[in-house]
Amino acid sequence: MLTSAPPRATVVVGTGPVTIDDVVAVARLDAPVVIGDDARDAVLASRATIDALATDPAPHYGISTGFGALATTFITPDRRAQLQQSLIRSHAAGSGPEVEREVVRALMLLRLSTLLTGRTGVRLETAQAYAAVLNAGITPVVREYGSLGCSGDLAPLSHCALAVLGEGEVRDASGALVPAAQALAAAGIAPVVLAEKEGLALVNGTDGMLGMLALAIHDLRRLASTADVTAAMSVEALLGTDAAFADDLQRLRPHPGQRDAASNMRRMLAGSGVMASHRGPECTRVQDAYSLRCAPQVHGAARDTLAHAATVADRELASAIDNPVVTPDLRVESNGNFHGAPVAYVLDFLAVAVADVASMAERRTDRMLDPARSHGLPAFLAHDAGVDSGLMIAQYTAAGIVSELKRLAVPASVDSIPSSAMQEDHVSMGWAAARKLRRSVDGLARVLAIEALTAARALDLRAPLEPAPGTAAVVARLRERVAGPGPDRFLSAEIEDVVRDVASGALLVAAESAVDTLA
Repeated sequence: MLTSAPPRATVVVGTGPVTIDDVVAVARLDAPVVIGDDARDAVLASRATIDALATDPAPHYGISTGFGALATTFITPDRRAQLQQSLIRSHAAGSGPEVEREVVRALMLLRLSTLLTGRTGVRLETAQAYAAVLNAGITPVVREYGSLGCSGDLAPLSHCALAVLGEGEVRDASGALVPAAQALAAAGIAPVVLAEKEGLALVNGTDGMLGMLALAIHDLRRLASTADVTAAMSVEALLGTDAAFADDLQRLRPHPGQRDAASNMRRMLAGSGVMASHRGPECTRVQDAYSLRCAPQVHGAARDTLAHAATVADRELASAIDNPVVTPDLRVESNGNFHGAPVAYVLDFLAVAVADVASMAERRTDRMLDPARSHGLPAFLAHDAGVDSGLMIAQYTAAGIVSELKRLAVPASVDSIPSSAMQEDHVSMGWAAARKLRRSVDGLARVLAIEALTAARALDLRAPLEPAPGTAAVVARLRERVAGPGPDRFLSAEIEDVVRDVASGALLVAAESAVDTLA
């Protein structure tokens, strides 16, 4: 998965929303969390409301009744602790491989954020236990399958709650698989014994799919700029023109993402000796192929999709999702805010954009390898074509990834399978949408890495013509990791080296060292 910035300072979680950067800091960089004073007051106030309803002889959902299809079953006070514990145990029913540590930490932070809004009715000590588990580096084992995205991410959140109760399995700070009770004891954390309403509060939320959306947005912001960099390298290597990227042409179609992408590409190509070599009346080509000329349009559409997804994510980060919920005027009301549709839709939308950006990058890569279309480059950029295959199979790798990305672009959110005896008769499949988007983001990074590797070799082969300062800086960075043109050698390791540069942001940093910060 994509790496991030240096560790951040402590993240204060209060009644207001955490940010995408907060999610990244806690999930990936182990930034410590502290509970804000405003949140302590809000939690205590809403808990008092729940305590009052717990003594009411009238039934109240989740406080003195069963759950889901069993909502009409009254539970006597002496059995309510067992009710909450049974909810967590029964709902921790995931199956399959373990979910990544960063995803589990993200969803635990986001559940803690909702608990601290004062809208869920949990006790302060329960919220404190979540913060303590995060700060101890303890990661509950969450399984790949189990969430339908409604009522929220029930199974993943239940696995986390189970660990806070001292049951189930976790990974400790060293990564060792140990019983939860052992990890809590080693960290000095007392297992939580749930009170009325708390079981529901710990599992009714979109935190898993939202956490993965936040991480994907963070990564795709970097990859969007990186795609502009690799596209510019390809345009230059293929003796293309930057005339189509002129700002006045972009203003004729005022999509903000398109204008940003075109600006990035112009800046990357400014001062190119390669491009200067074929300007003027002697150049007989009128227009470049779409994969070159229309890169700002496709990249821009992806950027605008990303901006929309970030808007949805920010709204969801500001949400207090539970059922029932304690309202600001201290009513306890059932609702449907746990349904994951808003998040699921944009997760699927991003997968579509990712597939298209990668598809266009692969077409540029293929064009540089084809002597019929590369304007003077050797076949497959090989040292001795026929004896050497050059980068032929690197393009196969990119093509295989792009094919998978197209399959992953098929939306999950259009599906629904009824559950809970038809009480939950329409579900979002947001968790599934998030899981496939994670694979898509990784695939895009790999396709862009192969384009960068190919374009860098093609630019080397244009010598003695000098590339632009921006593209030259990227080539120089890549040459620190992989050699330039020459006889065939083990290629997979080189591809992985460039993938790491793309994923870590090192390739983008190299470009920005020459052209300043890109949009």
